Amino acid sequence: MPSHVYLVEAKKQTKLITDETDVNVLYFVNTDQIELRLSAIPEITAGLREAVNHWDGGRVLGFVQERSLHLAIEIVTDVGSYLIDGFILRDASSYEDIIEIVHEAGAFDEESYNVFMELVPLRKPLVQDYYAWDRTSLHPITSQLPDVLDRFADQVRLYLEHELGPFKNPAAGSN
Repeated sequence: MPSHVYLVEAKKQTKLITDETDVNVLYFVNTDQIELRLSAIPEITAGLREAVNHWDGGRVLGFVQERSLHLAIEIVTDVGSYLIDGFILRDASSYEDIIEIVHEAGAFDEESYNVFMELVPLRKPLVQDYYAWDRTSLHPITSQLPDVLDRFADQVRLYLEHELGPFKNPAAGSN
């Protein structure tokens, strides 16, 4: 049997590999769901850039920043969870674990890892303690995040291509 067998399904990219012990391992990576999340990054980075470039301490840009930070956290952790589940990586016990596990697997670089480790602790204040979130101040991570998120999307796509081989981007439509 060949060591690499690919089966592409409507919602998953599947890869059968033979590891060093000649044991077949079958991965089910939901590349459609990963790509849906990655394809939302341009809107989020646009919101973050808008907040940085036009910051006035007002309510509207405060909410733009708040929602963009929240969605950035959700995208990074959702994509990380799909990678962990699909590649059968070790279980994560926290949002920080998700970032650490996926970084250790080589899905993104050290700079992104450091920014994401600053980002994910903001989830609780943004989601649970939203009433106390300071909407009048520009959070320092807001200016760093757009470039890091853009790079994250590129790096995850390259990681998937390296691990699974080329696959069709569902957001690009059929050719």
